Amino acid sequence: MLLYGISPFVLSVNHVFALIFLACLLTVVKLLIVRRKGVKTMERFPGPPAHWLFGHVKEFRQDGHDLEKIVKWMELYQFAFPLWFGPSLAVLNIHHPSYVKTILTTTEPKDDYAYKFFIPWLGDGLLVSTGQKWFRHRRLLTPGFHYDVLKPYVKLISDSTKVMLDKWEVHSRSEESFELFKHVSLMTLDSIMKCAFSCNSNCQTDSGTNPYIQAVFDLCHLVNLRFRVFPYHSKAIFHLSPHGYRFRKAASIAHNHTAEVIRKRKEVLKMEEEQGIVKNRRYLDFLDILLSARDEHQQGLSDEDIRAEVDTFMFEGHDTTASGISWIFYNLACNPEHQEKCRQEIQQALDGKATLEWEDLNKIPYTTMCIKESLRLHPPVPGISRKLTKPLTFFDGRTVPEGCTIGVSIYGIHMNSTVWENPYKFDPLRFLPENVANRSPHAFVPFSAGPRNCIGQNFAMNEMKVAVALTLKRYYLIKDPDHTPKMIPQVVLRSLNGIHIKIKPVEND
Repeated sequence: MLLYGISPFVLSVNHVFALIFLACLLTVVKLLIVRRKGVKTMERFPGPPAHWLFGHVKEFRQDGHDLEKIVKWMELYQFAFPLWFGPSLAVLNIHHPSYVKTILTTTEPKDDYAYKFFIPWLGDGLLVSTGQKWFRHRRLLTPGFHYDVLKPYVKLISDSTKVMLDKWEVHSRSEESFELFKHVSLMTLDSIMKCAFSCNSNCQTDSGTNPYIQAVFDLCHLVNLRFRVFPYHSKAIFHLSPHGYRFRKAASIAHNHTAEVIRKRKEVLKMEEEQGIVKNRRYLDFLDILLSARDEHQQGLSDEDIRAEVDTFMFEGHDTTASGISWIFYNLACNPEHQEKCRQEIQQALDGKATLEWEDLNKIPYTTMCIKESLRLHPPVPGISRKLTKPLTFFDGRTVPEGCTIGVSIYGIHMNSTVWENPYKFDPLRFLPENVANRSPHAFVPFSAGPRNCIGQNFAMNEMKVAVALTLKRYYLIKDPDHTPKMIPQVVLRSLNGIHIKIKPVEND
């Protein structure tokens, strides 16, 4: 039937197009309002010119030069400058200790815009949670990082490191270069499984690519990609895209891995409880503490919360540490004179022993300074961000309003030439006590700082010390001039073309 000569089908099509047009119009209006607000927020902070639609996204090509761009802009804008991701998302990028202190001494939450992309993978764990939930979880998890808990881990980390070094024998005989990160990543996963979850994974000796490590690599890449590609900020568009499919597949692998770890640990604890041997265990691991944690109301963590914290610690406890250790090895290979000083110090501390013990960790101060200097040059997490819940005023009087996103460029702080003389030079003496005392504590923040600092930083430092000590005891690390790594920030600091070195055995007298 026709109505005034017009088909109902034509009417319905016109209605659909009208609704689509209206939705697009509303979206554009919303973007314009948000953009106007962002421009007003950033008007007191000059910065590099931005494209009206893409912002600065096209400036970051993931080609190994992105961090150089940040340093170049730092030199033009002393304390901070805005970065635009798409037409409406503005982030105030800060890179000076005085500015960083202002934000990191608060309990302001992580940026809910960027960090929300982690939630389908890591859940609402300590990395992304806010408010009372974050405070409660932080308090419940803190006992898991007491030195009494960390102490037995030294032997377990040593065992994992030795497995890696045994595998390196073939490279020491061939004198050919090899890529570090994949070896170190397996070692740190092996360590975290043993230490935090009392699980012997055998991941270092299994043949083939470890699916969990590959999944974490893919997830880091896809989270980074989603943030940089403005249409992917839409949950629906990302979900329907090929990248969204890859993300869900990788997240499923990671979640299955975590679920299996929790399942096995629950079975062991149940068996121990039934046999009355809980109190005879040598130590409680991280998962034990998660499963037994109770607040003042005797309420524990839900199964969902436990999985989120395990996912978070599994990622942060192996991937970021793998980045740190790999870059430390590379920097020591590039600086053989400092490497040799470390080796002599380590040999003296070991005094003929085959491995490092808890008491030896404080006997290698020069090695510790070299580790810190490498973390300055190559911070495992090159940047973090916060979302303001109230206005914030910096030391120079400039103020940003509630709702503003603050990006803390950890790499930028560490390479700030107004703070660090000759910042590109590897100089561990920067961390002599007298030099540290004369420098802002917020000039060196590889583990962040303040109330929301990295809860596992002591675990990570201990693992780095053990790995470096046992490696230098056994091998000389040699730079490969044909493979210069290109830094690429993808949640953690990686190399676009890998991190390659050569090694040769240390001849023991």
